[in-house]
Amino acid sequence: MRRQVASPAHLATARQVASLLLGYPDGELLDRLPLLRAVTAPLPAGLAGPLLRFLDHLETTPPADLQADYVATFDLRRRCSLYLTYYAHGDTRRRGMALLQVKHLYGRAGMQLADGELPDHLAVVLEFTATGDAARGERLLTEYRAALELIRLALEERRSPWAAVLQAVSATLPPVAAADREAVLRLAQQGPPTEEVGLDPYGTTPFAPPEYMPSPVAGAPTGAPR
Repeated sequence: MRRQVASPAHLATARQVASLLLGYPDGELLDRLPLLRAVTAPLPAGLAGPLLRFLDHLETTPPADLQADYVATFDLRRRCSLYLTYYAHGDTRRRGMALLQVKHLYGRAGMQLADGELPDHLAVVLEFTATGDAARGERLLTEYRAALELIRLALEERRSPWAAVLQAVSATLPPVAAADREAVLRLAQQGPPTEEVGLDPYGTTPFAPPEYMPSPVAGAPTGAPR
């Protein structure tokens, strides 16, 4: 996807809006739609276009339908999971280390996670990139670019309205490198690693598939400034 000419402030705004739009569509998010539209409209077309299309969808779809679609899309389908380290490490011990590394990265930048949040949820990563440490956050997004692209492709394949949000996120990053394209193909064909794991470094429960992890319904990353 072609990179749009955008200032750092534009990129931060687009990522902040995307962070919120990837949260569970509850009343708090729906109440923010006028504000989100106001801050999105001035962005370059490549960033604003997909986000505004999704805002149109939120404004014209009954809340109960939005919520049911969100659960069916992100909580019940592994290929659409928003937990980025899952795609690189699956249910393996390496994923536990990756989660700790991301959490420590946030801590060094002064960002503390809310109860129930996992550090690799895309909404959390986008919030960190937009409001915490842009350089470190962008490196994190780049590191998991293959996962981002696989999520985008899976959402596009399902013709999900949330595909527009992933398109906007991709537009904030440089063009996809050849190595990332190859990684996306491998993930699509083989899936993540599936080795049995030990204990979760955040507690005493073995890692579960994303559909059994804390979901945005219970502990949604709420993202951007109010």
